[in-house]
Amino acid sequence: MMTMEKVPMTTGGFTALETELQRLKSEERPRIIRAIAEARAHGDLSENAEYHAAKEQQSFNEARVSELEDKVARADVIDVTKMSGDTIKFGATVSLEDEDTEEQVVYQIVGADEADVKAGKVSISAPIGRALIGKSEGDSAEFTTPGGSRSYEVLKISYK
Repeated sequence: MMTMEKVPMTTGGFTALETELQRLKSEERPRIIRAIAEARAHGDLSENAEYHAAKEQQSFNEARVSELEDKVARADVIDVTKMSGDTIKFGATVSLEDEDTEEQVVYQIVGADEADVKAGKVSISAPIGRALIGKSEGDSAEFTTPGGSRSYEVLKISYK
């Protein structure tokens, strides 16, 4: 039995999930059904590659729809713009400085489904996310990456 554990996510992350779910249901599902019908019209299904490919797409699409419906149902949507505080918590945008290289980076702490390091979004469950939670400006956050140990100084915390 699956637990109905709530999954924290930002408003933007929730909107993105809903948009993908809507597209899969309203565009992909009918497109695949048409492809199956066309392939079926070609006769012998046992050697019909188009039919088997379309059935496989249908299976993949329906699995993704189920997965997204589950995530949307369990979403604990957090409006970050209504948050404030001097410590880092879910949704915070943090400016950091690498204590070794003095390189500055800006990350937002988000849910696992929204994480995209290239876009500056790190998961609350990732090592850096866990290291940052509860820290204040001026604090040092240390964590281990596959490339070794890193240490960042927290320069600024904002909620936007």
